[in-house]
Amino acid sequence: MTTRAEYCVIACAEAWRDGGEILASPMGLIPSVGARLARLTFAPELLLTDGEATIVRPDGTAEGWLPYRQHLSLVTSGRRHVMMGASQIDRYGNQNISCIGDWARPKRQLLGVRGAPVNTLNNPTSYWIPKHSRRVFVERVDMVCGVGYDRAAEAGARHHRIPRVVSDLGVFDFATPDHSMRLAALHPGVSVDEVREATGFALAVPDEVPFTREPTAGELRLIRQVIDPGNSRAREVPL
Repeated sequence: MTTRAEYCVIACAEAWRDGGEILASPMGLIPSVGARLARLTFAPELLLTDGEATIVRPDGTAEGWLPYRQHLSLVTSGRRHVMMGASQIDRYGNQNISCIGDWARPKRQLLGVRGAPVNTLNNPTSYWIPKHSRRVFVERVDMVCGVGYDRAAEAGARHHRIPRVVSDLGVFDFATPDHSMRLAALHPGVSVDEVREATGFALAVPDEVPFTREPTAGELRLIRQVIDPGNSRAREVPL
């Protein structure tokens, strides 16, 4: 039986399908498992790194060198697809990882803006949210770190694109006339009403919503026996 965490791995892996020879920058356990799965199956040209200066194979062994100058060249030319987290995200894909509450006097300090503006304005950026709730999917983020479609249009960003948002409930995209968030797929066992109840704004929902695809037998073997034999994924999504 496929677990919810494994459906999330599949949904994350699909973010890198047909991307070509680009740099994958997954942040978080399940996105990392997804990127390695993509590399081992339908995206063999995908480039993985150790997070520093080395291109690595899916098993973590060195494959090449990526100097910082070359890394920045990939980032600023749209040849990287990063999957980040989000403490808050709104209907247009604006993301917050900096603070909760007013910036001048926040209720809670988080990671800080970090590289989110550069990521979102210069290369495709997807998001992974392990616990879908109204605290994360909000009407308006308290501070914009990752740039959404409404602000990117004003900035004239050439490479801005948010291919997908993956949560423990489903997959979301921005394939609407105004680039507002749309429910693209449900993970098996999840209902539309459940997603709506856990979202702090009105989602675009098509008449028929497909389910996240089933992993193949080969993909399940890779996930369970090769990439994550210790089942660490279940700690992030325990269902």
